[in-house]
Amino acid sequence: MNKESILFTQYKLGPVTLRNRVIRSAAFESMGKDFGPTQMLKDYHVSVARGGVGMTTLAYAAVNRGGISFNSQLWLRDEIVPALRDITDAVHAEGAAVGIQIGHCGNMTHWSTAGVFPTGASYGFNLYSPTFVRKLRRAECIELAKDFGKAVETAHNAGFDSVEVHAGHGYMISQFLSPYTNHRHDEYGGSLENRMRLMNMCLDEVLEKARKYNMAVLVKHNMEDGFKRGIQIPESIEIAKEIERHGVDGIVLTSGFVSKAPMAVMRGKIPTKCMAYYMPPADLPQKIVISLFGDRMIKQYDFEECYFLENAKLFRKELKGPLIYVGGLVSREGIERVLNEGFECVQMARALVNDPEFVNKLRDGDMTTRSGCDHRDYCMARMYSDKMICCHNCNDIPQKLWKEIDKIK
Repeated sequence: MNKESILFTQYKLGPVTLRNRVIRSAAFESMGKDFGPTQMLKDYHVSVARGGVGMTTLAYAAVNRGGISFNSQLWLRDEIVPALRDITDAVHAEGAAVGIQIGHCGNMTHWSTAGVFPTGASYGFNLYSPTFVRKLRRAECIELAKDFGKAVETAHNAGFDSVEVHAGHGYMISQFLSPYTNHRHDEYGGSLENRMRLMNMCLDEVLEKARKYNMAVLVKHNMEDGFKRGIQIPESIEIAKEIERHGVDGIVLTSGFVSKAPMAVMRGKIPTKCMAYYMPPADLPQKIVISLFGDRMIKQYDFEECYFLENAKLFRKELKGPLIYVGGLVSREGIERVLNEGFECVQMARALVNDPEFVNKLRDGDMTTRSGCDHRDYCMARMYSDKMICCHNCNDIPQKLWKEIDKIK
């Protein structure tokens, strides 16, 4: 163990003091119901907090009704504040801070889920849903920014210490930033300055409310979209500098576009037949297509620990503010490697899905300094249709699915 390690030292995340440098990242749990929290969602985050993280993050809460992708996703509104407060109080009782990720899915929804016609940066057709999408109007851009501010106020009322603005992965803010999805010819499209306009409006609203309520603000930002027509690193660094200019308390560096290059986000080889198996019967056409052609439709990546680190170091050289690393951390060695490169904190999810006690085991000098997660990504395959759970912790996986899972190493 490195005696000079900062891993288990406190960190001041803006106004919030974390007991250590590990944050449970905002990976979608799929544990909500009817756009609200459940006992299962509470139990999971309490287990992670008890397991030693500095902060845990509830994933992807929509800032308005039209921003929802799934029934099991949170819609941050006054009606669910008491249930969320029950979660935050329980997490605080375990000694951890608690944050919530806020965002809007943009074109990655369907009217049957969102209750409105799907909107995005531009008109088009989204195969992910699948659905036609209309362009967000100018007045709606202003209202969306206000919704982000309102979401911060709601999060404060629910007892959260921080918010993480989701500006990556091809969701609404990311759709405006990326030339792949933004084909507008008004003040929200074309030049990088214009494409950043919605993001800046949202961050202005978020920071105003967060400073009022003494909350920390993180922003999840794409270092690159993961394909030629998307954002590349040089342009992304300029976006990150603009985010930093707002005075946020940390930038979470990620990559990938869920509707175009989903495994560029998570890396590994996702079991596509498992994915199809857990899709609901209503999605029968998609189930059939994914089952038969998923391996060819979804680009697969080999997993390696710290897979974003080399790109993230380019941002570390250019930025002065706090940076949070996420991407393939499964061992003490990997965590120390990242921290030694000058990143203030680390985020992880799959290692904590496999073992919520992983951080405590590292702290206590347990012989196990590497997570039991072997990145066969069963948890990813099912998380958009059923609760996120590691294959090693699931007792009801059909044998026909194990055949596919066992092939992935």
